[in-house]
Amino acid sequence: MAAGPGPSGSAHPPGPAPAAPPLLIACALGIEQLALRSGRRRHAGVASGPVTVLRTGMGPENAQRAVARALEGGELRGAAVVASGFCAGLEPGMHPGDLVVADETRGPGGSTPCTDTELLVKALERAVPGRTVHTGPLVGSDHVVRGQERSQLRGTGAVAVDMESAATLRSALSTGVRSRPVAAVRVVVDAPEHELVRIGTVRGGISAFRVLRSVLPALFEWHRSLLLPRR
Repeated sequence: MAAGPGPSGSAHPPGPAPAAPPLLIACALGIEQLALRSGRRRHAGVASGPVTVLRTGMGPENAQRAVARALEGGELRGAAVVASGFCAGLEPGMHPGDLVVADETRGPGGSTPCTDTELLVKALERAVPGRTVHTGPLVGSDHVVRGQERSQLRGTGAVAVDMESAATLRSALSTGVRSRPVAAVRVVVDAPEHELVRIGTVRGGISAFRVLRSVLPALFEWHRSLLLPRR
């Protein structure tokens, strides 16, 4: 015999909403971690679940190892993963402080598609108004890219290059949950017409730091969207 409504005649209330998966934001440098953590403190009430900002160290090998260790067990096992920090722009006309949202990352192990790129672009346009947001392939390198090599990478269709994003996302999808959401959001710190020698010593580096500090609301909005039904 089926159970009827409660004493008041109303249906039973729905259960609690599903919890958001944790969010792991991976970056390489201490200055990137500082920017992201300060942004997290400013926007702490906006996050929909636990947020960890992981400093991996420079280079693809360090990124791969650090992300794999973080995701192997415990509370981060099912985390969504975002690779973030600074990058080198490849397209003429890019400026320090421009944003790059990868639709895929490319590395020696192949390409990794990113999750809900269009949503992330729109969220960044709201979070950091007035900043140009570029979308396209983000290619990985094991060294700093300058001059002619930058032009060669642009010829492959990539819009930007960094050392850790491709390794970060590939490691995320090969550790534990293969269907986990992944994304890469980078801030241009140098570009073909604006090459830097050291981050933080010139205006371009300071501009990139301030923009990176402001991207957290967009990352949190992307994170919240993971709870919505998928079509």
